Amino acid sequence: MAIEVTKSNGILTLEFNRIERKNAITSAMYQTLADALNAAQGDNEVRAILLTGKPEVFTAGNDLEDFMKTTATYTGAFADRPVFQFMRALSGSAKPVVAAVGGLAIGIGTTLLMHCDLVYAGDSAKFSVPFSQLGLCPEFGSSLLMPLAGGHARAAEKLMLGEPFTAQEAYDMGIVSKVVPAAEVLEHARNQALKLVALPAGSIRTTKRLMTSTRKAQLEAVIAEESKLFFEMLQGAEAKEAFTAFFEKRKPDFSKFA
Repeated sequence: MAIEVTKSNGILTLEFNRIERKNAITSAMYQTLADALNAAQGDNEVRAILLTGKPEVFTAGNDLEDFMKTTATYTGAFADRPVFQFMRALSGSAKPVVAAVGGLAIGIGTTLLMHCDLVYAGDSAKFSVPFSQLGLCPEFGSSLLMPLAGGHARAAEKLMLGEPFTAQEAYDMGIVSKVVPAAEVLEHARNQALKLVALPAGSIRTTKRLMTSTRKAQLEAVIAEESKLFFEMLQGAEAKEAFTAFFEKRKPDFSKFA
């Protein structure tokens, strides 16, 4: 299974398990994640959710080949795609979400962390949001959440240049709760999830709701605007050049675009 779904000791664990493709996420994987998160909301046995990958890679983000194929063939509304279903389920989860990040967290692999509650990263983890390099724009509220967490200057460096950054930088920006030795990140995150399981569930849910409710409307508006622009830019010449260069394994040339 590309997504391993397990439930034990009050924790629903969702694990990226496609290491041969660096845990790149397909449409089917997004649907599995969305369905599991939605089901967890009504499951009284689930008191915390844990997202994790493999020690060497959390996720390399979208599987670009699958992304382009499903984009071309999808007949429903853009906002109903499985990736949107997953991000709505993650962002809207009433139950606490803990993430354990080892290795690479690229694109949506970084974006989704800003919708989790507790995020633990191995000291060798690397993050990036390279949407500008693909002729695209930030996604799923990252243009709001990253500046709120780390300030405009640091967020602009990450979102505009799209270059990789370290676990320590992610911690300094408020994206990561704590940096731990790489070999200990999953155990640490699971232990933190177990602490949440042992606490009053109603208190945890209410605390989370209070922390997120004030920005809920603003976040939804930003996500809607980002999604509209993302879809428009996806059809543009710059994105086509970026994706063509990626598949042809060459450096893109944006000099011909104004």
